[in-house]
Amino acid sequence: MAMAGWYEVSRNDKGQFGFVLKAGNGQVILRSEQYEARASADNGIASVQKNAPLEARYERRTASDGRPYFNLKAANGQVIGTSQMYAAEAGRENGIASVMENGPSTDVRGP
Repeated sequence: MAMAGWYEVSRNDKGQFGFVLKAGNGQVILRSEQYEARASADNGIASVQKNAPLEARYERRTASDGRPYFNLKAANGQVIGTSQMYAAEAGRENGIASVMENGPSTDVRGP
C-alpha cells in the first residue's frame, strides 16, 4: 500500500504561514497561499481535507506559457490550493487524482 500523504506547514521570513500537501513519496502536489495567522493556515488545511475528494472542486487552468495546472476551490469558489505547473495535461490529471487521494490526510507537520 502506498504511504499516505501529509500537510507541511511553514513560516516565511515575513512571519506568514503557508502549507503544502505532499504525496506519500514526498512530492509537493498542492500549495496554499500565505496566511497572516497559523489558525488561518489550519482552516485552509481543513478546507482542503473537506474539498479534495470532490471532483467538482477542481478548476483546470492553463498558464500564460501554455503549461497546465489546477486550482482546488472551496464551495464558495475561493481558491484554497494551487498545483505545480505540468508539462502535459496527463500530468495535471495525475496531480488531481493524487490530491483527491491524499487531501483527506489528517497528518499535519510543522511549526
